[in-house]
Amino acid sequence: MTEPHAACIMIARPFAHVPLSDFLEKPLSHAKFGVFKAGETCENSLMALVVVGGHSRNVGKTSVVAGLIAALREFNWTALKITQFGHGICSADGKPCDCDTGDDHFRALSEEKDLSGESDTSRFLVAGAKRSLWVRTKQGRLGDAMPDIERKIAGAENVIMESNSVIRFLRPDLYLTVLDADTEDFKDSAREFLPLADAVILHQSNDRAKWKTVSMDALAGKPVFKIQPPPYVTEEIAAFVREKLVELPKSPQLSKNPN
Repeated sequence: MTEPHAACIMIARPFAHVPLSDFLEKPLSHAKFGVFKAGETCENSLMALVVVGGHSRNVGKTSVVAGLIAALREFNWTALKITQFGHGICSADGKPCDCDTGDDHFRALSEEKDLSGESDTSRFLVAGAKRSLWVRTKQGRLGDAMPDIERKIAGAENVIMESNSVIRFLRPDLYLTVLDADTEDFKDSAREFLPLADAVILHQSNDRAKWKTVSMDALAGKPVFKIQPPPYVTEEIAAFVREKLVELPKSPQLSKNPN
């Protein structure tokens, strides 16, 4: 079997913004994850990064991540679920509170140990992840958590993340988005980063898409894998991801963004 490959990560620093047009003008090449001024963690010199997003809640993002972990166990995944909470929710535990105005509670990162499969991060472990992490931040504060994420995944063999918004802060080797035409809601982050998706996992439907703000034309030219869950990850999807990752350069060269 061909061994999986990956790259030295370049995690973004907060408080800098790069327009989406910059993404589209530059290829999302291997080893160029940082879209801001980047910091290298070269103990990750052979790490691949996969990001799975989706346009709304309950479209199967977690199931896709778990399915890829189970289907591609040879990659020895470290899995992350990234959740951004709104007003009145504490990042420390994801529960309602009155502390959301304090700096001590704008982010939290914990490692899952439970193997019951009851939580999303526990499902990642049950699927075969070597480690599973849950990152919680306030809405709009994910950038502040990126250095913590960088430290936590340092040394990982390969990383898979469940998130849309993280695409603003790094460039993965592979970005998959999960869409369900029967779900009307379409997150702003999913719409913004849809042009960057390497492939689409689309729930099978005979009806016209209920989305009001996104045209199916946005999917033109992208590989589209139709699913009828379960399962959420077909052999075709797993083969696509494996092929893309094993094709990554064996000896990638870091390329820092200019200051």
